[in-house]
Amino acid sequence: MKVVFHGANASTFHPGFAELLDEAHELVLLPDHLGSDADWQDYASADVIIGIKFDETFPTPRSLKLYQVPGAGYDGIRVPELPVEADLCNCFGHEIAIAEYAMCALLSRHVPLADADARLRKGDWKYWAGGPSGMRTELGSTTIGILGYGHIGKAIAQRAKAFGMGVQVANRSMPEDQGQVDAFYEIDNFKEMLANVDVVVNTLPLAENTTGLVDGKAFASMKPNAVLMNVGRGGVVEEEALFKALKDGLIEHAFIDTWYQYPTAPDVETFPSRLPFHELSNVTMTPHMSGWTHGTIERRKQTMAENINLIGHGKEPNNRIKR
Repeated sequence: MKVVFHGANASTFHPGFAELLDEAHELVLLPDHLGSDADWQDYASADVIIGIKFDETFPTPRSLKLYQVPGAGYDGIRVPELPVEADLCNCFGHEIAIAEYAMCALLSRHVPLADADARLRKGDWKYWAGGPSGMRTELGSTTIGILGYGHIGKAIAQRAKAFGMGVQVANRSMPEDQGQVDAFYEIDNFKEMLANVDVVVNTLPLAENTTGLVDGKAFASMKPNAVLMNVGRGGVVEEEALFKALKDGLIEHAFIDTWYQYPTAPDVETFPSRLPFHELSNVTMTPHMSGWTHGTIERRKQTMAENINLIGHGKEPNNRIKR
């Protein structure tokens, strides 16, 4: 089979990929922009495409058996344009990395290592045990509210519990692992949860029923000292409402890793929103990095290679998206 790695993201998974396959296949690396006739021909003749973007601007792959997204979100795939006989699959493996990011970010609010280091280098002992000025808070005394309880939500809940945090969840269905969850809310009633938690973490994907879900009314329901974290998709949190909540002090802080605008090409200077979040002091901005680790790459490579092996043997691949 011809396996096409389409774009810079997909190409990250190419090194060592052939060694994971049961049989020898033709592996082809293509750029994000199909600039030559040869690129178009390779794309159109692919049996498997690994990529994050597909729409009517690309040639129709005539013999496509599998479109494999090298991540969880497939909002960049124009599903109706895919050949009906092709399977569409995604993969995960990023939940460990994202959960570590989440706990690191939250711990930074309670354990001021950087500030303590900077002060002590100047002879300032503010955080010295025994004095009242440097007493800090503890993460374990707070409660986290998680929107969505899939791979990421479960991994965050597990680690939050390990730190002694209270865990509340808003999800479409009741979690099976009740030991990790102190309170459950139907996703349609998630605003009832907001007044009861100190941290709100969005892990939801972007879909028709999640776009703009966290809106101005949601922010008005949160505690004044609440912290919002978005590691799901940017559009789940309404852009203007988030900016206003931070600017007006409706919430205390936000950690935002998933955004509203992304670079259109490598090394292009791009602000992540049309609004000046970068001018606010109460937001920590990161460039959609929470799940991008060596471990994530290796876990996803294993999943994608297994799917190619499965379809090569005439079997159904894993993580099929219903169409």
